[in-house]
Amino acid sequence: MLAAIETAAVGTALAAHDGMGPWAGGGSPFWIFPLAWLLIVAAVIALVWTGRRRRDRQAGRLAGEQALAERFASGEIEAEEYRARREVLRQP
Repeated sequence: MLAAIETAAVGTALAAHDGMGPWAGGGSPFWIFPLAWLLIVAAVIALVWTGRRRRDRQAGRLAGEQALAERFASGEIEAEEYRARREVLRQP
């Protein structure tokens, strides 16, 4: 008897359900999670790209200062010219 009631209850619930599950209402926007992952990946790529550009810019500046220091050390340029050119290299 109890099994018949349970079977009837399950049958009624299944008959009332359209078979679409939790997506039947359409109220849950499924595109939020793929969009969130896309934004996260884009942010990581942007951070890596910006960091690489900054590092390359600083490396070029340091190489210029090193070449200038070598010229000063070898006597090719005077102290005033060395300081003036170094200030130009250090400008943002």
